[in-house]
Amino acid sequence: MTSLSVSRRTILAGAAIAGALTQVRSAAAGAAAGAEAVLTPAAPDVASLPRVKVKLVDPPFVHDHEPVASTGPRVVEFEMTIIEKKITLDDSGAEYWASTFNGTVPGPLMVVHEGDYVELTLINDAANELMHNIDFHSATGALGGGALTQVNPGEKCVLRFKATKPGVFVYHCAPPGMVAWHVVSGMNGAIMVLPRDGLKDRAGKPVTYDKVFYIGEQDFYVPRDEEGRWKTYASPGESYEDVVTVMKTLTPTHVVFNGAVGALTGDNAMKAKVGETVAFVHSQANRDTRPHLIGGHGNHVWATGKFRNPPEEGLETWFIPGGTAGLMVYTFEQPGVYAYVNHNLIEAFELGAAAHVVVEGEWNDDLMMQVVAPAAAV
Repeated sequence: MTSLSVSRRTILAGAAIAGALTQVRSAAAGAAAGAEAVLTPAAPDVASLPRVKVKLVDPPFVHDHEPVASTGPRVVEFEMTIIEKKITLDDSGAEYWASTFNGTVPGPLMVVHEGDYVELTLINDAANELMHNIDFHSATGALGGGALTQVNPGEKCVLRFKATKPGVFVYHCAPPGMVAWHVVSGMNGAIMVLPRDGLKDRAGKPVTYDKVFYIGEQDFYVPRDEEGRWKTYASPGESYEDVVTVMKTLTPTHVVFNGAVGALTGDNAMKAKVGETVAFVHSQANRDTRPHLIGGHGNHVWATGKFRNPPEEGLETWFIPGGTAGLMVYTFEQPGVYAYVNHNLIEAFELGAAAHVVVEGEWNDDLMMQVVAPAAAV
């Protein structure tokens, strides 16, 4: 196993987090006195709730779910395996050791309803090098679950929390002293907690959708050698010191959607039809972003992703702060190729934060038409 070179600042930051972890574990263990292998005792009614196992799917797609709950609260079971893998970021040869949930950047989108219990089995693959955990921004207590989910390679754990706040939320790895490195290594995703009666517009009327796409925006920091060539490494640990040096410049080498430049363009473009209503979940675990749909609009936008707040309507661009997930809902009115971008256009067109939505259907001349085609000016 590769040894890591860790700075004093990192050690101190890790010590602060570790101190919090110790207190959390002690409190949880005290609450669970008399229980074996379970830190937090179940509420009296959890054991009687129905259970459903959900198979997660790779982004930008999302597992089947009900926009409006047809039953009462349930225990929703998920399983994710942590995989450390080398990924290619673009066609220039830039490679990166990614730490991933289920092998993808971002990790899968989970969907539950307010009042459900999320029960996650988290597995750290035995072939991995590093310890990992998970911090759910949607969860209450224990550093979002990070204090109760530290798993070494070859270990697994089970975490359960009640989804009490409706919205879309980021989750990410947060190991003591190395939070930033793990997050910018791709180890983040999102969870959507829907109101049991579904989404509502500003007037309280239902907001429905036909499909959901999940876009995870990721900043990467790839080191270069003295001649400007991308550096490569044999393991995540070997890359650590050089990557952190680039990270501290606060200048990413890549800002991409779903793990690579062009990951959501061409054959991998998202697809829709005229008249379809599409929900776009967009997360950025580290940096601010400004999504914009070129040729369309945000009909209903929860930019900070919290459904107890009324959505904004008819937006051209919306602002998602770093460490947040947002939701935009749009009904496509014209066919064609739409560009979905971070409207920091340098990041979109020079660093990679761009995607395509290919929409089929009939053109509406009333909305737009070419009155005179380009020709020589006379």
